[in-house]
Amino acid sequence: MDTIINWFEIPVQDLERAATFYEAVFATKLHRETMPGMEMAIFPHTKPNPGGALLKSDAFKPSAQGTVVYLHASDLSAMLERVASSGGERVFGPQELPDDIGTFALIIDSEGNRVGLHQPV
Repeated sequence: MDTIINWFEIPVQDLERAATFYEAVFATKLHRETMPGMEMAIFPHTKPNPGGALLKSDAFKPSAQGTVVYLHASDLSAMLERVASSGGERVFGPQELPDDIGTFALIIDSEGNRVGLHQPV
């Protein structure tokens, strides 16, 4: 593991407007993907470097606290077992991702931040 950051998502209301903004700001092209219940515009990245995306979904709303950082989880089940005893709570998951991307979960940390945990395959 070279970095603790694994993936991030920035919630958006209008995916094309947001993608156009980030493509202009970063002078790059974002890759569009659609999954059940969500649309994404993925920032360019080369594995194993961390990646991220703009995310349009009813489950995520843009706000000053809206960005979700996914941290690398070498053993997601064990980490999730420790969340509550450490002052946090489980929000979602674990959920297996398609295309052998791995498994993820969302938690609320001890400070009230929403944080993602991702265990790659």
